[in-house]
Amino acid sequence: MAGLGDVVKGTVQIAEAMGVTLKQLTKKPVTVEYPEEPIAVFPRYRGRHMLRKYDSGMERCIGCCLCEAACPTGAIFVDAAENDPANPHSPGERYAKTYEVNLLRCVFCGDCEEACPVEAIVLTQAIPMPEQSRRSFILTKEQLLEAPEANIAIRPEA
Repeated sequence: MAGLGDVVKGTVQIAEAMGVTLKQLTKKPVTVEYPEEPIAVFPRYRGRHMLRKYDSGMERCIGCCLCEAACPTGAIFVDAAENDPANPHSPGERYAKTYEVNLLRCVFCGDCEEACPVEAIVLTQAIPMPEQSRRSFILTKEQLLEAPEANIAIRPEA
């Protein structure tokens, strides 16, 4: 008789499991078809980097390399050069001739943002898009000066 009891008990457990499965089938899927649909992120989300400019069009970065020094993973490379007085790139004596951010090494901690004395580098809420090659994950100065497209929706703090 123990065998018949086990069969009944197993049948009840299978029916309960199927009930859970059927209940989940009626719910809306959690996945989002990104980038066609916006993805919901928290207001304090830190995404892709961006170099800011002044309203006059001059670059904010003065080539001080503090962001490079503050980066715990070494994801930022800055090569500073002297500013040409006749055609300055930034208001300081120096500017960033080369500015690169390696997104494969970056942990999006925001230390570069906090270290910058002129608020030149910021972490936007744009999500870095997946790429095919490793080289495409290294953002150059020209890419960083462009404002990234942010296909997101801000969700309320939990």
